Amino acid sequence: MKKISIHSKKILIGVTGGLVVLVGLIMVPYPGPGWLVVFAGLAILATEFEFARKWLEYGRHKYDQWTKWLLAQHKSIQILVLLLVGLITITTVWLMNGFGILDNVLSTNIDWLHSPFIR
Repeated sequence: MKKISIHSKKILIGVTGGLVVLVGLIMVPYPGPGWLVVFAGLAILATEFEFARKWLEYGRHKYDQWTKWLLAQHKSIQILVLLLVGLITITTVWLMNGFGILDNVLSTNIDWLHSPFIR
């Protein structure tokens, strides 16, 4: 069995890490591990690329700052941020026709549940 060349390994890590970062960024506004996936992708990239090590360190620092700032805020601000994230999530699911699919499965025939982009 042939060894993978250094160049091929770097390309494989770049593509894999890049895809993981992209998927993580898509997941960020939704409840779940979006930032964890982004950081995992950067960690994959950081095994071969110096820029990724710097981005990973910078990202962790900014994430920690954001978390510390949010926890220091009044409960009303924390709830407002939670509501904003929920609104973004619900709107995106609606625009991607997630509620329309559910409507079709349940046969409720509620027209406004369907995305205006997917008819």
